[in-house]
Amino acid sequence: MNSEPSSEKQRRMSKSRIYLDNNATTRMLPVVADAMSNAWMQAFANPGSQHSFGRDARKLLESSRDMIANVLNCESDEVIFTSGGTESINSAIHGLTTGRRGTIAVTAGEHPATTAACSRAIENGMKQITMPVDDNGLLQLESLNGLPWDELCLVAVILAHNETGIIQRLERLSDLCEEHRVPLLVDAVQAVGKIPVDFRALRATALAFGAHKFHGPRGIGGLLLRRGVRLVSLLNGGHQESGRRAGTEPVPLISGMAESLRLFQLNAQDGMDAIGRMRDELQQRIERDCAPVVVHGKEVDRLPNTLSVAFPGLEGEAMLVNFNMEGIACSLGSTCASGSAEPAPALLAMGIPDDVCMASVRFSLSCQTTEDEVRVAADRIAGVVNRMRSAAG
Repeated sequence: MNSEPSSEKQRRMSKSRIYLDNNATTRMLPVVADAMSNAWMQAFANPGSQHSFGRDARKLLESSRDMIANVLNCESDEVIFTSGGTESINSAIHGLTTGRRGTIAVTAGEHPATTAACSRAIENGMKQITMPVDDNGLLQLESLNGLPWDELCLVAVILAHNETGIIQRLERLSDLCEEHRVPLLVDAVQAVGKIPVDFRALRATALAFGAHKFHGPRGIGGLLLRRGVRLVSLLNGGHQESGRRAGTEPVPLISGMAESLRLFQLNAQDGMDAIGRMRDELQQRIERDCAPVVVHGKEVDRLPNTLSVAFPGLEGEAMLVNFNMEGIACSLGSTCASGSAEPAPALLAMGIPDDVCMASVRFSLSCQTTEDEVRVAADRIAGVVNRMRSAAG
């Protein structure tokens, strides 16, 4: 059978919508939906019930826990199920600081889930200091030795940034946290399911992730907590999750999250390479056809799917409207901070001027993005940018 003529393919693609906002959320994979559908029917019972139906649900719950532990290299009893990344981060900050006095150290430009949870801890008597980053968004290692380690009761750091895709180097920070016996919380919400994440190798005390960032269902996530660490529960009311998170476990959602991670692990390197090639092609076409542009984090390791780029002289919000009219779904950065007309804190922390921050847009791909979509999207983006610049004179 002959393949579709290129002219017909281009005509069809010219009318399509293209989704490049996968750091906000991803489309569920069909096989994940199938696994969940089966779980809704076969493992519908309360996993805490003692009858055979409950035991069926408990069996699927624990096999899913084992699968997740295997992918993330932790013990099964170190996996706590939550409603998502935000709850995981809040649970860790609340659970590791409640009843204590001291200081929390956070990376400049952290996700709103972390900054808001820290603000609540400050209201309850904690202090906070900020760990600076350099112009590539990486922790300034020389500043770490100057932290008041004898006062710290928690260090919180984002592993892969949701806005820029920049991947932090945590070896030195982990060394210091171990040396001074300070708990380390890693926000891996944008990393898990996009790059390999090894809980044991990170030497973290706690690690947060959420399924909808890697083609799983919304409403479910996890917190890895190092064995033996005490956590004051954020939610009260039941004995679930070994008393660390009250509430009946949503077994079908958990099974969907486990299946999503299993699929990522099956094809991790090839999948990352393919997405990275498409991201690089999109970046190269934008640099060629939309100059001048500024690619954030271009010189350091980034998530293979993420491209944060500024178009100096234009307003990000106006571009977003025009891209949407052309069928391109993208964003200005964290959807948790949407509605704000302020420059992104993560970009400001890198020393990027306000006007360049305000001209920045994030494109994020996934395993469901196609090469044709990338090429068509690049053409549409160039068309929008060049029209807006011409109109601006």
